[in-house]
Amino acid sequence: MNRDIAGIILAGGQSRRMGGGDKSLLTLGGRSVLDQVVARLAPQVGPLALSANGDPTRFAGFGLPVLADTVEGYAGPLAGILTGLEWASMACNGVVTVAGDTPFFPEDVVGRLAAVVKQRPGAIAVASSGGKRHPTFALWPLGLHDALRRFLVDEDNRRVSAFIERYGVVDVEFPMWSSGGHEIDPFFNINTPDDLAEAERLLQSMEP
Repeated sequence: MNRDIAGIILAGGQSRRMGGGDKSLLTLGGRSVLDQVVARLAPQVGPLALSANGDPTRFAGFGLPVLADTVEGYAGPLAGILTGLEWASMACNGVVTVAGDTPFFPEDVVGRLAAVVKQRPGAIAVASSGGKRHPTFALWPLGLHDALRRFLVDEDNRRVSAFIERYGVVDVEFPMWSSGGHEIDPFFNINTPDDLAEAERLLQSMEP
């Protein structure tokens, strides 16, 4: 566990391709997707919270703080990242964000991101797999919150890729894994009903 790193689960997406609602509250393997995400992230971090707008009582069963965006309007993942940076205690060395619709991410993602940042202080460490960057899975230095607020509010820029390129990014490659003879991205996320069905199949294939 990295007790000096706070964890933020980004659960505030609008889920248009799923027909609306909270993707993270969909059922997967008899539990919610968010249950799966919390179970993977909680052992890897110290303080843990959800980033989500709207009525927080829908997440009451998880016993976690629910952080609404501190930037007005739906500003996407960067708004949730900013809120997490502003929420985290100064006793923390950084904030790790993960997507709330990605139930199979690596159980060592935080440790590997943190190890890279030790070699590159001040950099944003971002997970990648199969040559694809996953900017919602990243370790963010606490000192970025002022720059990120200016980026979102003053520049009205919501592009995660533009922000991380400006302030220094290092990619951390994670291997693909195999299931049933197929190569699977550990950062597979659920966007559509077909994705949910595929996640169910993947979960069953992992069971002993």
